[in-house]
Amino acid sequence: MNPDQHQEDRHELDNGRLRAVIKAEGAELCSLRGTDGDELLWQAGPVWPRHAPVLFPIVGRLKDDALVHGGASHRMTQHGFARDRRFSWIDQGPASCRLVLEDDGETRRIYPFAFRLEIAFALEGDSLVVWHAVSNPGTDDLPASLGVHPAFRWPLVDGIPREAHELEFETEEPAPVRRIDMGIDKGLLMPESFPTPVEGRRLRLDDGLFEADALILDQPRSRSVRYSAPAAPAGTPTITISWEGFEQLGLWSKPGGDFLCVEPWYGYSSPAGFDAEFSAKPGIMRLAPGARREFSYRVTLGRSA
Repeated sequence: MNPDQHQEDRHELDNGRLRAVIKAEGAELCSLRGTDGDELLWQAGPVWPRHAPVLFPIVGRLKDDALVHGGASHRMTQHGFARDRRFSWIDQGPASCRLVLEDDGETRRIYPFAFRLEIAFALEGDSLVVWHAVSNPGTDDLPASLGVHPAFRWPLVDGIPREAHELEFETEEPAPVRRIDMGIDKGLLMPESFPTPVEGRRLRLDDGLFEADALILDQPRSRSVRYSAPAAPAGTPTITISWEGFEQLGLWSKPGGDFLCVEPWYGYSSPAGFDAEFSAKPGIMRLAPGARREFSYRVTLGRSA
C-alpha cells in the first residue's frame, strides 16, 4: 500500500484535548487518546481483532446465520457486514469527519434492501461524539438493527487490578439481565432472564461476568454509564459513555483480552426458537420508504479526584 492510499484509509481528528483515528474500513474508531497520549481503546490483537465495530444490519446472530425474506434465505453472519465494508468519506475536517455506506450489488445478494448508513465523528471538548443515521432510499420497508461495539482498555491504566474497576450507571438497574445461549442454540438469545449483577447503580467488574458471553440489559433505565477504577490514584482516567436512540446495552469481554466493550444496541440476537421472516424478528426497526432514524453515543474522558 502506498502512503497516499494509507492516508485515504485513515483520518485523524485532533481538537487539542482529544485525538481520534477513524478507518474507512468499517468506519471504525481505532484510536482515542487524551492530552497525556495514553491510548483508551483496545488495540486489537489475536484475542479479538477489532477496536469499535459498527453492527449493521443485524446485532448478534440469526438462526443458522440465515436472513429469510420473501421465502428466500440469505447468509448473514454475526453482527452483519458493515464492519467489513469500506465506507466512503463525505467530509474530513480537523476535528470531525463523516462517512457513508450504501447498498450495492454485493450487499443486495445477502441483504435485499436499499439502505444508506451515515456515520459522523466529532471531537467536542473532552468528548468524542459518534452519530449514525440509517435511511431508506428504496420503495419497500427497510428492516434493520444497529449497534456499536467500542472496546476500552481494561485495566484503564497498567498496574491497576482488573477487579478494581466498576461501571456506575446513571440510575439503578434492578431488572433481570439476558444471556446468549452457548449450547445447541449458540449465539441466540436465551428465553429466560437472570438476576442482575448490578448492585443499585454499580457493577463491579471481574472476568467471571463474561464467562457466559455478553451481559445484556434489554430494557435499561440508564442512558449513560461511567467506567472507572474508584480506588486508583487521583488523575486516573475515567470514561463516561452516553447514548441516544439505542434501546439495549450489551457488556462484553473475552478471556485473555484486556478490554471491556460497552455496547449500545438497537436490536439483539434472534431469540432461541424464533423461526420467521427477518422483518418479524424482535429488535428490528422498520423504516418506511424515505424515512430516516438517528442514533448517537458520546465518550467523555475525565480524571478521578
